[in-house]
Amino acid sequence: MTKHYISILSNKKRQRKLSNIWNSFKEALAGSSQDYTKIPLNKAVFLLAVPMVLEMIMESVFAVVDIFFVGKLGADAVATVGITESVLTIIYAIAFGLSMATTALVSRRIGEKKNEEAAKEGMQAIIAGVFVAIIIAIPGMLYAKDLLSLMGASDTIVNELSSYTSIMFGGNLVIMLLFINNAIFRGAGDAAIAMRALWLANGLNIILDPLLIFGIGPFPELGIAGAAVATNIGRGVAVAFQLYILFKGKGRVSLKQVPINIDLKRIRNLFKISFGGIAQSLIATSSWIFMVRIISNFGSEVVAGYTIGIRIILFSILPSWGLSNAAATLVGQNLGAGEPKRAEQAVWGVARINMIFLGVLSLLFIIFPGWFVTLFTKDVEVVQAGIKCLRIIAYGFMFYGIGMVMIQAFNGAGDTRTPTRINIVTFWIIEIPLAYLMAITLKMEESGVFYAIIIAETFMTIFAAYLFRLGRWKKEAV
Repeated sequence: MTKHYISILSNKKRQRKLSNIWNSFKEALAGSSQDYTKIPLNKAVFLLAVPMVLEMIMESVFAVVDIFFVGKLGADAVATVGITESVLTIIYAIAFGLSMATTALVSRRIGEKKNEEAAKEGMQAIIAGVFVAIIIAIPGMLYAKDLLSLMGASDTIVNELSSYTSIMFGGNLVIMLLFINNAIFRGAGDAAIAMRALWLANGLNIILDPLLIFGIGPFPELGIAGAAVATNIGRGVAVAFQLYILFKGKGRVSLKQVPINIDLKRIRNLFKISFGGIAQSLIATSSWIFMVRIISNFGSEVVAGYTIGIRIILFSILPSWGLSNAAATLVGQNLGAGEPKRAEQAVWGVARINMIFLGVLSLLFIIFPGWFVTLFTKDVEVVQAGIKCLRIIAYGFMFYGIGMVMIQAFNGAGDTRTPTRINIVTFWIIEIPLAYLMAITLKMEESGVFYAIIIAETFMTIFAAYLFRLGRWKKEAV
């Protein structure tokens, strides 16, 4: 009888726990109005992480679907997208830096309970983004063919497919604003709104891609230009949705009463913080170029396998970036609220969750790498190279899970200089020279490159964790 009673109590307790988790999940999707600096830390992490992870999952789906439809047009079309994306990296780096600074500034003001100041920071970020986008758009549209020629594109791409590049540069405003507006929402703690905006942008793009590329039904057949139009329409509608929320005053940050004028002091501070974020992105991107150059010594099949392996990894770890973004928001808000200890606890808590997630993912890649690689190619030599890349790099996932959270924690505090220095040491001083030494000098070939990545990422995590424990980021003024 006693055992039966205990069993009933245990079941009720389990049901109540599941019910609480489900209710918190629904609250996270709907958008919570709770103060993340006051509620239990585990709940704050959950409410922020759920929409941010789902946001990144949609982004990862978009990346695969987009190239799937363009791939139907042939190798030149895929090459056009690849070359254009490599040039657009500069735009993404600037947008990434501005959005990182925006999140740091807005989250700090929200933590200080200065919502009007947060709104002013957001407004100046939008104004800065518009000016930067215009400066990029005009030469980008006018000299699209010259840019493609400079990047070594074929005559066919330059003369027949440059419309894609021109449209993407002309529409870079929606890229800039999508990043910046979502940074405002994330910094404010309105992660569910940021999630909806990205789902709207990518959902529309996925629907419009085949319609505009292939001319299905009443839609015109635009070919590769259709992919650019679909992307810009999707992002444009999402930006309109973001601005409606911001100016309607339904989120934590309302721009309804904020004057649309230029505040040079705020903009200078924004760019000062954002330079570190821009540098972080460019350092990582440039290191990719050097690594590909080293791997190219071992044949195109190995390069293809490496490319596929890295794409699978980047696709899979996007949810981890969602968790890292949650840590950045909690750091900014809790520092603003004068709770540095709580900010530190949040980071270590998210790091543990991320380590577990990537640990499970690493087991899948170590045990079943072939299944993932063969989804993209059936070429035996490419598959072998891809398997080797995926399996070796996956061994370092657990370390990287901690490191990426630490890097975003610094950024959330407004300390973008520290991650920049970490990236310089990790990628330029350790990873690239070590990859050359192991692959070429020690004749380990592509395996040397893959092991160099693990060693560099492990060093990054140890270095970042050490600097994080020193706690100087807690005193960062933004």
